[in-house]
Amino acid sequence: MIHNFRELDVWQKSMKLTSTIYALTKLFPKEEVYALCSQMQRAATSIPSNIAEGSGRSTDKELSHFLNIALGSAYELETELLIAIDALYVSKEQGAIVSQQIIEIQKMLYALIKRYNV
Repeated sequence: MIHNFRELDVWQKSMKLTSTIYALTKLFPKEEVYALCSQMQRAATSIPSNIAEGSGRSTDKELSHFLNIALGSAYELETELLIAIDALYVSKEQGAIVSQQIIEIQKMLYALIKRYNV
């Protein structure tokens, strides 16, 4: 079990990613505010939130459960980013940078899940 989630690199990186997603979605068209923008912001926010929630749980099994939710949100965000790129809301160059951040977080979460999986 992890007691101080703030010390985890994956939590720190996911917090930076969340800030990046909020900045990126501010540039989307107004008609996307309650659609793709909101969905991407919720998925991004879910990643560090679930890492934090899992770290406060009493068993490794519960921690693993919340890390899996965070991982699922990372995959959801990756898909939504690809949609935003296809819709031309995000440049391919910017999308590639953000995509690499997401993939790095996915790998880190997967490694943590393997470590704590019961």
